[in-house]
Parts: sequence; C-alpha cells; structure tokens
Amino acid sequence: MNFIPRIPKNIKIFYLLSGFFLIIGSIINIPSFAQITIDEDLININYANPKTYEIGGITISGVKYLDNNVLKMLSGLNTGDKIKIPGDDIPTAIRKLWDQGLFENIIISIVGRHGDIIFLNIDLKERPRLTKFSFSGIRKSEADNLRDEINLTRGDVVTDNLIIRTTNIIKNHYIDKGYLKCDINISQDADTLHGNSVTLIIDIKKYKKVKIYEINIHGNQHLSAQKIKSTLKETKEKGTFKPLQNIDSLLFVIIKAALHLDIEEIFKAFNEYAHENIKIRIFKSSKFIEEDYEEDKINLIKLYNELGYRDAKIVKDSIYRSGENTLNIDITINEGNKYYFRNIKWIGNTKYTTEELNARLKIQKGDIYNRELLETNLSFNPSGYDVSSLYLDDGYLFFTATPVEVLVENDSIDLEIRIREGKQARINKVTIKGNTRTSDHVVIRELRTRPGQLFSRTDIIRTTRELAQLRYFDPESIVPNIVPDAASSTVDIEYVVEETSSDQIELSGGWGYGRIIGTVGVSFNNFSLQNFFKKGAWHPIPTGDGQKLSLRLQTYGKGYFSYSVSFTEPWLGGKKPNAFSISYYHSLYSNGLAKSDVNRSSFVINGVSFGLGKRLLWPDDFFTLYQGINLQLYNLKNYSRIFSFGTGNGDFNNINYTVNFARNSVSSPIYPRYGSEVSLSLELTPPYSIFSDKDYSTLDDNEKYKWIEYHKWKFYASWYMELLDKLVLSVRTKFGFLGTYNEQIGVTPFERFYLGGDGLSGYNNLDGREIIGMRGYGNETITPGYYMNKNIGGTIFSKYTFEIRYPLSLNPNATIYALGFLEAGNSWLTFDSFDPFEVKRSAGFGVRVFLPMFGMLGLDWGYGFDDIPGIPGANGGQFHFSINQSID
Repeated sequence: MNFIPRIPKNIKIFYLLSGFFLIIGSIINIPSFAQITIDEDLININYANPKTYEIGGITISGVKYLDNNVLKMLSGLNTGDKIKIPGDDIPTAIRKLWDQGLFENIIISIVGRHGDIIFLNIDLKERPRLTKFSFSGIRKSEADNLRDEINLTRGDVVTDNLIIRTTNIIKNHYIDKGYLKCDINISQDADTLHGNSVTLIIDIKKYKKVKIYEINIHGNQHLSAQKIKSTLKETKEKGTFKPLQNIDSLLFVIIKAALHLDIEEIFKAFNEYAHENIKIRIFKSSKFIEEDYEEDKINLIKLYNELGYRDAKIVKDSIYRSGENTLNIDITINEGNKYYFRNIKWIGNTKYTTEELNARLKIQKGDIYNRELLETNLSFNPSGYDVSSLYLDDGYLFFTATPVEVLVENDSIDLEIRIREGKQARINKVTIKGNTRTSDHVVIRELRTRPGQLFSRTDIIRTTRELAQLRYFDPESIVPNIVPDAASSTVDIEYVVEETSSDQIELSGGWGYGRIIGTVGVSFNNFSLQNFFKKGAWHPIPTGDGQKLSLRLQTYGKGYFSYSVSFTEPWLGGKKPNAFSISYYHSLYSNGLAKSDVNRSSFVINGVSFGLGKRLLWPDDFFTLYQGINLQLYNLKNYSRIFSFGTGNGDFNNINYTVNFARNSVSSPIYPRYGSEVSLSLELTPPYSIFSDKDYSTLDDNEKYKWIEYHKWKFYASWYMELLDKLVLSVRTKFGFLGTYNEQIGVTPFERFYLGGDGLSGYNNLDGREIIGMRGYGNETITPGYYMNKNIGGTIFSKYTFEIRYPLSLNPNATIYALGFLEAGNSWLTFDSFDPFEVKRSAGFGVRVFLPMFGMLGLDWGYGFDDIPGIPGANGGQFHFSINQSID
C-alpha cells in the first residue's frame, strides 16, 4: 500500500516512502489510511544508509475509551527499543494496531529528537462500537430468527467488514427461502447516550418469492421427462391446474387410439396431459434454492448410473427469468450408452475363495452396470452382508478391495477386484469419553470390544446399539472413533457418548371413571444404591450404577388410594447381565365410608414380585429369558358391585410363576429404524384343583376362586424397517389367551383382557385385568359384555397394527415424531368364538413426544370404522392420550 503525502500547516511535513517503505508496505499490506509523519528538521532520511535510533518515549493521542498502556503494548514499540529509519519497525507497528480492528485511521509521528534518541506519538481514530440494532420492513418472528444468524452483540466494533458480512448473511437467509431479490440497507445512527457508539438500523425489503415455472429436459431418450423431474426432489415446478387446456388435442389422440384399440397409447396420452396441465404441490414447494438444485443434479446423474448409464452427464443447464417472480430451468443431458457387468475377477484373495466372495458381492454376469451397488456390496451394506464384513469381522482392519475396469467392450465391462488383505489387527485400548454421570463399569460391561480381541466391525455396531439401549446417552451422538496402527497391527477404539437425562417424573391430574384422579411418580433409571449413604453423592440423588428405583402414588380422594415401589439391579453380582427386580404394591378401593361404618365396602390388593432376567447366548445374544414369582392377596368386603361372582366378601390368593422368552434387536429404544422385537410369555398358577378331591361344581364362588388358578399365554412381535431416510415402517401384533386347568371351575374372573382406548391402567385395574389400548374406540369397549355393564372381560384377544413414522426432532431432550396408523383387533369370551379375521378396524394419526423427565407421551386421533353393539358412541372419531407407550 502507498502512504499518502500531505503538506502540514506547521513545519512538519509528510514524506512519501516511495522506496524502501513502499516495498515493505506492499508486502505486509498496510492500509492506505495509515500514515507516518516526520519533522524534516529533526531527521535526515538516507535510504542508502538507514540510521538506528533509540525510542525515548511514546505518547498516544486521539483515543478516549481505550487504555494507553495497552495500546503501546499492542503496537510492539517500547521505550528503549532501537529502531531503524527507514526500516520496517514502524510499518509493523501500524500493521499490529490495524489487525486489532479497532481503528479507522493510524498516524505515527516523530515529534522530537535528542541526538540518537527520538520521541514518537501514535495518533488513533477509534471505530465506533455497537450498542444495539433493530430491523424494519419484516415481521417480529423473522427478526428473531435473523438475530441468531447474524450474531451481532453489544460492543462489537462496527467495521465495513461487519456491515458487508451482516448484509450477506441476511441475503443468503432469504435466498434459501426463495426470495432471490431482496434489498438490504444498513444505516448507522450515533448513540448520544454512549460515546463513540452507534446503533444499526437494518432495513429489509423482500420481493415476492421466485418460483420455478417450468423445467425443460433435453437430450433424454431412455428416461422420460416426468421421471427425471420426479428425481429432482427439491426442485419442483410451480403447481398448475388447467384441466381444459389442450383438451381438444387429448380427445383427438384418444379417439385415434381407440379406433386402433391401442390402450397403451390412450394411457400414455392421459399421463402426458395430466403431467402438463395438472400439477398439484402439497408437500413440496416450487421455490428455487441453488444449493438444493445442485444436489438434485448430482442425484439425477446417480440415477442414470444406477441404471447402467455410467457415462451420463449434464451437458449444460441454464436458469432464466420467465416472469417477474418465476423462472425456467433448461437441462440438457447426454445419457451415453447402457453398460452391463461381464467378467469379474478377484485378485489377491487368500482367506476366502472366489465363490465365497461372489456370494457376498451378489452381482452376476449380465447384470446392469451399477457402480454404487458395486461399492455398497464391497464396502458397507446396511444389512451387514457385504464383502468387507467377511474380512472386518475377522480382524482384517487393513483390508482393501479396489474395483478396476480392465476392459470396456461394446456395452460390457470387465472388472478386476484387487484385494489387499493385510494382517489381522487386535484391539489395543478401549476407552470411553463423555460419561459424566454414568460410572465407567456400567458402560464397560456393555462393550463387545475388549483389549486383545480381534477387531470386528459387527462388534462395534453391536456395542453402539447396546449403549443406546441403556437410555443414558443420546443415541444419535454415540460415535466410535477407530484409531488403527498398521505398524503394530493394533487398533485403539474410543466410544464418544453424550449423557442425557434418563430419570422420569409423572405428575398428572385428570377425569376418569366418573371421578378426578391424581398421580405422582418418579423413576430413577440410573440409580446407585451403593452411593446412597455416601456424602456428596446426592446430585440430587445418587446416580451412575445403572440401577432403577421407581415410586408411584395414585389417589382420587377417599375412594381410591394406591402406591408402589420397585427396584431393579440389571447386573446382579456385577459379572453377568442377570437383572434382578423386586417390587411391592398396595391399592385400596372403597366407597369412602369410615372403616367403622357397617355400610363400608372395600377392595384391598397387596402384592410382591421377584424377578430374574438373563441375557442368553443361544440362539444368539439378542435373546433374553425372564422368570418371576408374583404373590397377590385380594381382600373384599361388601364389594359385590364390581364382580359378577360371589358375595363380594372374602380373601382370594394369586400365586403365579412367569416366564418370558424374548428377542430384541431394535436399533434404538426411542425411535427404532430397523430391527425386531419378539416375545412369548407364560404366566401360570399351581393347578390346585388337580390335587384336591373337592367337587368344584357344587362350591360357591368364594370357595371356588379362593386359590386362583389359570395359565395365561401372550405373544408380541414388532418389526421396523427404514423405507426412506428416517421414514420408518412399524408392524406390530399382539395376542393373549387365558386358560383353565379345570372345566368345573372355568376361567378365572381375574386377570382377564379388556381391549380399547388409551391402554392406561390405574383405578380401573382392580382385579388384575390387563388393559390393551386400541385407537378409534372408547376405553375397554371392545370387550365381551361391556355394553351390559358386566365386568366379564375377554379370555382371548388379538391386535394388529400397521404404522408409518417420521421424526420431527431427534434431539435427545425432546424426541418428537409423527405417525399414521391402521389398526385392527378384537377380544372374545371363549376360545370357541375366537376368529382372528373378525376384528374391529380403525385408522388415524398421532404424535409422540419423548421427554427424558416424563417419558414417552402420545396424542392420537383415531376413527373406529365398526359399530360396538349396545354402545352408540364407542367408535367413530376419538382422541387418545397415552403415557409410556400404553397405547402401543
């Protein structure tokens, strides 16, 4: 940069450093408004022989709001320093001050001299600072969004760069929203309350969104223009509805084709007519966003490549205005020839045979040439069935497979797949990072990758899944960092996790079954019992050992009161995944009268359960086996109004054993994208009547059911598949059957199935009944005898669900997804009346919100298509609220 000379009013003059200083200034890029002044009476400038001077003192002028000592330090010049004139010391000082971005003018003057000692003055003009900014011309909601993007804060130095950067950010913001034309004017007003400060007024004038009127495709022969346009997912034409335009041409083509009985030509004419004249846009807008357009062009070529056109390319494309607020796009394509795989030869494989590798590659001679399929089946197929998995699951971390086209002849391509197997790698170190609350041993015991083992990609994928299943970490943020060391044939693995809240609280009040019901509950899902008495471990409770402690209380005044407490240790003994659980629950149902009142009626349930779950290794380690013993005591006093048997008095005992055989391979517990879950359970009591010589056909109900006996079978299956990115199909089925050992006793009136509604249990779960939710119908209305106010319940039920899900947010602190469903189900009184195809049907939509503190909350609207005899309002449009997937 040049230094600008001037003639001062006093005897000092500015001299132009046309030689040495000019070169230095250009090299270090000193701004044009930085100047150096020297009194010609003080110093003689000799460019051929620069002279060394000592700085005798430095003064600062022109600043009001900055510390002089700090400015001297920033300049790099200090009293006592020796500098050369001419030289690069003063230009360097100017550069350092300029780099701070605080000044718009810098002048360094030599103001005095005593022999070889000189005195300097640094004159600075400060840039103004920002005190506040505001928007005009846009809505408040838009302004709030822009504030986050432009990131201006009080105290920022207002520079030309800040103004330009802010303008560009705002323009790009509106371009991304389809406003290709937008005027931005940023003005500065002096802030009279704060010295050297300004406020910015950002005036925005948006014009109408620019939409795509027409996309014209040229050069396509093998793909129709309609197919190509459908591939442009984010670049769509403006919707039109002109059903009568060119209708005469359509009728002419149809009549002509009909005379020749050419049905195919008729359908083709209709299709082309509809595509040109009826374009309805519901889910995709037609706004033009350049970034999306470029991505769509890449995807278009990918489509051609997948169909065998490996040489396809976009020759040219143009974008031009077609109206004031519309534009057209022309795309010219050179499709090239269509190719096929011919000979595939493997080179370098010693571990696996050619036949084994071909089985994994799944490409045959004569298949359409698809480079992406080739790469996928070589390197990483989401199903896990690819060539690399053979090697990577056996320790060959340094394995590579490089496909090379060795011959292209006519429409056929010969390949050589060159393999470098390398040495097997063993795991050296395995570390965990990010578990700030969860203890290391809780995470480590879930790892499938241990030091000394051969490297396995499958084990890493499985470990990631197991960590997600804990629900202590954000499943979207679990990242395995793999650090290989080829020299030592080892690998270090670091699992990076991000803690998320796993504890849950339930606070609710509502109206149900004719009364107000209040519920409070807490569930500590990462509890630590061993830290219970440790000082300093309560934050607010002791956590980190993966245990679960749950407390729940429910009441509706004097008539109903219940509480429960449960504790689960997932690794009993600390060495194997044997989950031990214990729980106690108590409930009281009454008419609200005092205990001393002879008219008081009550129903008390006390129960305790013990369970032990075990992770199995066969058939594979996705299987689990759970066994439990449950003890329940029912005490009835004057409570015959609820039951269709007995006098409403007496004690009834339920001692049962439960076994559950299950397999769970879902990818994530909150929003699974793939995998399945299957379980088969059996709950049975001892067959007391078999060991008794009583004639149960003559006994009254109180004696007959005193020792409850039954066997209960349940089956559940769910399957998940990701159809498109994040769009998931969920298919589920449930089945239950309650049987008896003795025909004279019949099926117990306890433990029966009640189908319909939201599936929430609580006050109405007084006789051990199992409530199964089904949308589109009232609570429990799809139950035998329900319309006659008889609490009979079903002994067999089936339910089928078909659901499509799409996430709105996968944030671990608020996972939200929308869904649409089809559902069918029914319950029957006896096995003889069971018909799996005689079902009640419903359809609807809903939303799920997972909040770590409250669990999974759901709101659904379902429409029941089938009438329920005797209950006019049981079906039709119904809203349902669910907690923790009670309706699923």
